[in-house]
Amino acid sequence: MKLERGDKLVMIGDSVTDCERARPVGQGLFGALGKGYVSLVDGQLNALYPELGLKVINVGTSGNTVLDLKKRWQTDVVDLKPDWVSVMIGINDVWRQFDSPHQPELMVDLETYESTLRELVQATKPQVKGMVLMTPFYIEPNPQDAMRSRMDQYGEVVKRIAHETGSVMVDTQAAFEPVLKSYYAAYLAWDRVHPNHVGHTVLANAFLRGIGFQWN
Repeated sequence: MKLERGDKLVMIGDSVTDCERARPVGQGLFGALGKGYVSLVDGQLNALYPELGLKVINVGTSGNTVLDLKKRWQTDVVDLKPDWVSVMIGINDVWRQFDSPHQPELMVDLETYESTLRELVQATKPQVKGMVLMTPFYIEPNPQDAMRSRMDQYGEVVKRIAHETGSVMVDTQAAFEPVLKSYYAAYLAWDRVHPNHVGHTVLANAFLRGIGFQWN
């Protein structure tokens, strides 16, 4: 398992990461990590590796794009002095292209997404033990669907940057594929974006596999 004794893991992203997490960061004994995959990751890490004393911090913010992450990166990531950083961003960068087609100021094109994410990862990687880059996803089994196809393009950017920087890559879209063979997409997420508890478990398990977690 890649995380070591005493490591601090900061997980940043949009509403899927946020999931009603506490504000300010770390306040509140219960529910501080929200109700999503971040909480599940923390629970598994500290249940199966209690001797490591790992600390997980959720700094996800609903509605964020990669440009929003850049604006708060210093305070919400660097200043927390993490050992590991996990990033999952891109859903809103793509979604606004479809649900707000007449508001280009809300969208983040592929080139801007790639250059901004690469900038953040390259600047941060030397300061931490490691980074985990999670692809954005759209819970839609048909790869020809317009939004799914666009999301896959942004996911390819994440894979490329992870390879270039030696970061851990978690393919969340691929993680949903086996489940979508048995369940209709709306069972996992009514809007195909915000997962229920099953969808968040898929995300948490994909993350844990990425860092070499051993369930036994």
